[in-house]
Amino acid sequence: MAKSSKDYFGLGYVISIILAIIPFTAWLFGAITRFMEGKIVAGIIRLIGLGFILWICDLIWMICKGRIVRVLNI
Repeated sequence: MAKSSKDYFGLGYVISIILAIIPFTAWLFGAITRFMEGKIVAGIIRLIGLGFILWICDLIWMICKGRIVRVLNI
């Protein structure tokens, strides 16, 4: 996935915000997005831990910047 594209599979801003509000979709799509970027460790961490903290951060960043938080670049 190119860095210039929007997160959540290139969907529009409003749809991405709606998906980010729902905890399960934010958790799942955030992990899938990181796997698609080739960041396996970051995807696994999104799946097994830090769920609530990353969900809140993703929601804030999605509203402000239109993309998810990238804590790890591994």
